[in-house]
Amino acid sequence: MSLLPDRLEGGRPYPLGATSDGLGVNFAIFSAHAEMIELCLFDPSGRREIARFPLPECTDEVWHGYLPDARPGLLYGYRAHGPYRPEEGHRFNPNKLLLDPYARRLHGGVKWTDALHAYPLRSKRADLGFDKRDSAPAMPKGVVTHDCFDWSQDRRPNTPWSETVIYEAHTKGMTKLLEELPPQERGTFAGLAHPKIIDHLKRLGVTALELLPIQAFTQDRFLQEKGLRNYWGYNTLNFFTPEPSYFADEATQDELRVAVRRLHAAGIEVILDVVYNHSCEGSELGPTLCWRGLDNATYYRLLPDNKRYCLNDTGTGNTFNLGHARVIQMVADSLRYWATSYGIDGFRFDLGLTLGRTDHGFDPNAGFFDVLRQDPVLGRLKLIAEPWDVGMGGYQLGNFPPSFAEWNDKFRDTTRRYWRGDPGQRADLAARLSGSGDLFDRRARRPWASVNFLTSHDGYTLADLVSYEERHNEANGEDNRDGHDNNLSRNWGAEGPTDDAGVKDTRARVQRSMLTTLLASLGTPMLVAGDEFGRTQGGNNNAYCQDNEISWLDWSLLESEEGAALNAFTSRLIALRKEYPVLRSRVFLYGQDSPGQGINDVEWWDENGQQISPDDWQNPEGRALSMRRAVQMEDGRMEAINLLLNASDDPIRFTLTTAVAERTLLIDSARPEAADEEIDGEVEVAPHSAMLIRSVSELTE
Repeated sequence: MSLLPDRLEGGRPYPLGATSDGLGVNFAIFSAHAEMIELCLFDPSGRREIARFPLPECTDEVWHGYLPDARPGLLYGYRAHGPYRPEEGHRFNPNKLLLDPYARRLHGGVKWTDALHAYPLRSKRADLGFDKRDSAPAMPKGVVTHDCFDWSQDRRPNTPWSETVIYEAHTKGMTKLLEELPPQERGTFAGLAHPKIIDHLKRLGVTALELLPIQAFTQDRFLQEKGLRNYWGYNTLNFFTPEPSYFADEATQDELRVAVRRLHAAGIEVILDVVYNHSCEGSELGPTLCWRGLDNATYYRLLPDNKRYCLNDTGTGNTFNLGHARVIQMVADSLRYWATSYGIDGFRFDLGLTLGRTDHGFDPNAGFFDVLRQDPVLGRLKLIAEPWDVGMGGYQLGNFPPSFAEWNDKFRDTTRRYWRGDPGQRADLAARLSGSGDLFDRRARRPWASVNFLTSHDGYTLADLVSYEERHNEANGEDNRDGHDNNLSRNWGAEGPTDDAGVKDTRARVQRSMLTTLLASLGTPMLVAGDEFGRTQGGNNNAYCQDNEISWLDWSLLESEEGAALNAFTSRLIALRKEYPVLRSRVFLYGQDSPGQGINDVEWWDENGQQISPDDWQNPEGRALSMRRAVQMEDGRMEAINLLLNASDDPIRFTLTTAVAERTLLIDSARPEAADEEIDGEVEVAPHSAMLIRSVSELTE
């Protein structure tokens, strides 16, 4: 850049952020209550401020200015002037350098120091005081960028929702222990594109890779002081920037784009877990890094009767105000940027309920949802909500608008209870197997709206679910008080690792039975990375701060006899789901439509071949359940799939109904190697086991 001018030109209020046009850079940033905003430029090291310019224009509450001859690579930040009156919600302090909310790249990271707070941290007046120290040395700087990646040959898989199988993974944990990768690429975006990763996903049969947060996030000060790290990443610092630590070579900035291209070429979609419900700035006592210093009263929801305090519906200290048009714009712009600049196929919204909160509670017709649904880019992507938060009315499963899918924790909990052997679970399990139509069949929604899962990043792995009855979170440094204390788990006779062959056999069988339940249910199944080959966290059910072998995938398990067998079993289940559409019906089934011969599209039976009566559904000791789904094939014959479940401690002999031309075993969780066996009218299901049986019959007049 040539000699710096004395002042900025007026520039434009749109687009927000720092935009290079080849001849200079336009800077635009929103603040409704600032009295002046200054653009600060830094030398390439980021340590020395070399210029400071007031943004000369303010249009529609957007401050803007144009710097001629500026180029991509320029480092910058902002200082916002205005009232410092916390009791009115205003926390302006020009001594604090602020990150551009629209920055596309960061230089450096947050260096925790008391100077990052707008008030003297140890003052008796707390946040009512005013701190005059400059925070710039401790702050990351924004970097002007210019995207030029060629997406012209990319083809999105566009997998239909009804055929989608999601694989939830952590970018770093996925490949940190993958020995086939060069050391510098392990745990990075580059690692996601490695042939072993892509081949594994393809062989497994999943159609979408869902990544835990990869937007730039901070390392919590209290964790660093304990020698721990924020591993999951639910503490966002910037919504437009990939997490810098996930780059093998940060200079290129295209590793993630290359990984997405290669995953797309393999037919695999990429979904991002995104955190727009809160920021890393915490409560009113937290640091001033970005939004708090730019316009605290607009960006955050504050207590209506005392605006000094943040409204904390998220449990993290603050809550973004998605009722304000400019905050909605920021989130929508961010989503659109990831969809277009990085080729992302969908988003899972952490604490998605918060995004639909209004002054009157949750509203499925809130402005944020309307914006996404009508957007010509975002409205075509996969949108998944976590339908809860910690505020009043903070559980809204099934109440999101059409076009959204939702994490279904009722499926998780019911399936766990049933296979643990809890009484009185058959009726609820039948509803979950049927896509939870009791929750989702409204406003023309479809079964895929229910994202079914046994485990997620938060909680036990599948192997730990059958190995531990108590959490073992001592490594988290909170005296084992953190994490859920009711995991609906069962150790089957020993807590943790054991050499008891009987216990190990039961654990393996229950895992296979739960996986069979998951993949045979209507809805969208989600697996957690490593569950398919027995990954364990040693009983830690809250590994958010464990950036180490507790959380990373141990790929050597896939080479073990047990891991390879479980992986093969899971792959076969997914392949069966793909082969037989009746396992993934696009519509809800209620036993009211018949493909022929008086057989309904779905029916429920007990082990004696009798349809379950209302009284039987309420039998608390009923552990056996037979579900039959039927459909007419293209050749005119009728195809039916029977799912037989036995959650008892004893074998149960099932009588199968309806005379058929052929009946074939597809899956037996007690005998994972068994397949394609002919089955007669009766079959014995082993304890804690599940079977899938296919039958075909000729339709008669």
